Amino acid sequence: MSTVKERSGELWVLRQARRLGFGKNPLRRRSDRIEAVVLWCGLVVALLLIPVAAAVGTSVSNAVEESTARQRAVLHEVKATTLEGTERTVPSAPGDMVSRARISYVDAQGVAREVTTGVAIGTKAGAEVTIWLDREGYIARSPRSSADSSAFGTSAGFLTLAGAWLLLWITVRLARVPLDRRRAREWENEWLAVAPRWLHGQK
Repeated sequence: MSTVKERSGELWVLRQARRLGFGKNPLRRRSDRIEAVVLWCGLVVALLLIPVAAAVGTSVSNAVEESTARQRAVLHEVKATTLEGTERTVPSAPGDMVSRARISYVDAQGVAREVTTGVAIGTKAGAEVTIWLDREGYIARSPRSSADSSAFGTSAGFLTLAGAWLLLWITVRLARVPLDRRRAREWENEWLAVAPRWLHGQK
């Protein structure tokens, strides 16, 4: 079974090599050579899209990081204390790791405050948590971390590359349609020319 699979793999590689124009073949037509050029162009473009997608991912990551830096500039990080625990809290949805709990903190003006906000499930009462305050001293959403910025950039780069490759594959496939039709017409015309003589020789 393994020998058959290896043989099939070798034949597939040989077929792809012939499509790309490798090897001598006296039966290769003009449409075959055009197809080889199209495939080579597609391969080159596919390789060039890799650094393009990487550049897109880097740009997105830098943009998110700059936005996060601006957000951090107008926020103030403080330490708060939980007034109630969330050890027995059941997640409201699968994968939800945050639950509402009361906390106390002192704002930038030295005013003690108590509010209800989201804390990680499993946090004990009296635990110290980090919160971010806006200029008015109210709790704001935490800015993204550098890891989040990198994750956004990586996702953007991957999606860009996948989408570009898919579009390129569709383009190459559409470019081969008229070539396949041309080959079919050529084969049909050649068969019409050869068939009478071949059939006559069989009699």
